Amino acid sequence: MTDTLLPNGLKGSGGESTYFKKGCNPFAQTGRSKLQNKRASLNQQIIKQMRMRAGAENLLKASSNNKVKEMVLLELSYVNSNLQLLMGQLEGLNSSVEVYQSTQETTNIPLIALGLKETKEVDFSSFFKDFILEHYSQNGNDYEDEIADLMDLRQACRTPSRNEAGVELLAKYFSQLPLMESRFFSPSRQTGIFFTWYDSFTGVPVCQQNLSLEKASILFNMAALYSQIGTRGNRQTIAGLEEAISSFQKAAGTLNHLKETFTHTPSYDMSPAMLSMLIRMMLAQAQECLFEKMALPGIRNQFSSLMKMAQEAAKVSEIYDQVHQSMIQTPIKDNVPFFWSTMSQVKTNHYRSMAHYFVASALLDHQLGPSDDEDQQEKTLSQVYDRLPEGRSPLDILRKEEERERIGKAHIRRAILGHEEALRIYGLCHHLNKLDVLQDILRASHQRSLNKCSENEDEEEFADYTEAPDIISKTEHKSEMEVPATIKVKVTDFFHRLGPLSVFSAKQRWTAPQTIRLRPEDRDLGFTLKGESPVQVVSLDPLCPAAADGLKEGDYITAVGYTDCKWMGVGEVMRLLKDVNEEGIDIQVVSLMESNPQMPTKSATFCGNLPKTYSMICLAHDDDEKKSRKVTKKSSFISWGLKNKLKSASTLSLPTADHSGALPWNKPTPTFPSSSSYNNDSALY
Repeated sequence: MTDTLLPNGLKGSGGESTYFKKGCNPFAQTGRSKLQNKRASLNQQIIKQMRMRAGAENLLKASSNNKVKEMVLLELSYVNSNLQLLMGQLEGLNSSVEVYQSTQETTNIPLIALGLKETKEVDFSSFFKDFILEHYSQNGNDYEDEIADLMDLRQACRTPSRNEAGVELLAKYFSQLPLMESRFFSPSRQTGIFFTWYDSFTGVPVCQQNLSLEKASILFNMAALYSQIGTRGNRQTIAGLEEAISSFQKAAGTLNHLKETFTHTPSYDMSPAMLSMLIRMMLAQAQECLFEKMALPGIRNQFSSLMKMAQEAAKVSEIYDQVHQSMIQTPIKDNVPFFWSTMSQVKTNHYRSMAHYFVASALLDHQLGPSDDEDQQEKTLSQVYDRLPEGRSPLDILRKEEERERIGKAHIRRAILGHEEALRIYGLCHHLNKLDVLQDILRASHQRSLNKCSENEDEEEFADYTEAPDIISKTEHKSEMEVPATIKVKVTDFFHRLGPLSVFSAKQRWTAPQTIRLRPEDRDLGFTLKGESPVQVVSLDPLCPAAADGLKEGDYITAVGYTDCKWMGVGEVMRLLKDVNEEGIDIQVVSLMESNPQMPTKSATFCGNLPKTYSMICLAHDDDEKKSRKVTKKSSFISWGLKNKLKSASTLSLPTADHSGALPWNKPTPTFPSSSSYNNDSALY
């Protein structure tokens, strides 16, 4: 894999440069990498406090001494306080949007990027070597390089670079996971390998032996990386805005793919409700960038252009309002940073006020003249309003200067009120107060609306309390989810030498390699070959020497002499066998064994303080049901075939709704901050 290695520019102790994988730079001391290191440190502190709390709660339940109970309660209050502080620090990291912004970004409202999920290192070597020896009957030490490459690739995915190369790195590992699952993860045995990932919002760890958690977490990090690429773009240029739009749409598409593919993820940051909210937020930010792209060349000071931009701004406000409404729903509001919901609320008011400002400018600055297209302006105005004040029509507003000014001033008043509300909400969040750029933009917009109001203010005019109608949101360029092509990339199987995956997989079982001596009689080997790779023995003569030596019909030929032929076709194998002399040649064959139907294995899941409704595999066996089984008569020989055929056709399904509450997965489960689930599964972690 030398083609995927690049020098990192650092000198080792021997004076030679060290190397790291393309798309990854673990030594980069950027603000983003420092933020991620702080996140990893906080995750470790959170899990430590959770273990202490679990132990204290166990002691509280077990002890009957009142003095001990008082001491334990005091310790619990201390631990819970520490947990709240750590959660607050983690929320602060998720609110540090300024780290992800472009260095040229000085005049645009900051955008929100997702932080990468953290994971622990995993050692595949011992299990993979043992499995290769036991299952594939090969020396596991011969595959040390392949195992090392796989472990290096996973380690590199922990620190991807913030560009397309980093996304491609994650996509390569994601594409390797199904191949690894087919090679080594047998449904009949536990691997002993635990994959641990930390919740991006709460820092709570989830540990599983199932690869589904690994796949889902890599997809989440791909979406997070796309969001970081989107926030990094220079939004003062068309190219930068297009990159941001594409990145946010790809982030939304990746999150939607995650939501549809992995529906029972144990980590709450990947629950359906949370993913739906994140998808809306990514699409809202893409729509905001589309609006900025339209406004970047400058907004023409014309009636139709201003009305068009008003509806575009109203569309951005509408989408952010939907994002805010989803953020304040339980239990999302308990896990999403307060900064996020406040930012979405600020943008809702800001862009709604901007829409009212554009309509006010169109009505106050552009009177209907003889050269204007009256029908076109009437059509435009009627499409902007859902309803008008009673007794007014679009044509009346356009023709009557007094009505035009009255409605225009009503819009500018709503714009001022909206900007004041955005500034008020801005002051409620101390994380927002750190964003000077946002404050400057909000104040400038507010001042612009005040100036427009003062320009059209008449001191002799009585106060008018006409309410401006709502503006219909409309856009010509709607943001859409885009599934990136990098989700499915072609990769080379690290363990290609084990043979074709259709035959040599963890699900298949076969005999140990058997050596057969082939001695041709009258140039006839006594069998024919079929299939692609590996080739299979067919039409075996039961009286030939090979059959007497143990060759059976249906055997797969894995080697001819010292030549491995697992990947050879019929023609290549026949060329190796055609020049066999009288002494013969040794071949190695394996026989496929019938796999007996087995009960599904339990997927060990550790999910600290999370509801069990998000367990990856919901399989349980009721002991009472086992005890109540009736002993059935042994089937006759005639009915045996039919019975097994029906048995093999049966399938395992996820549990359905049970309103009685008798099934284990329908029992009430504790929510955070209870630690009963952590206590029950702590032995697995």
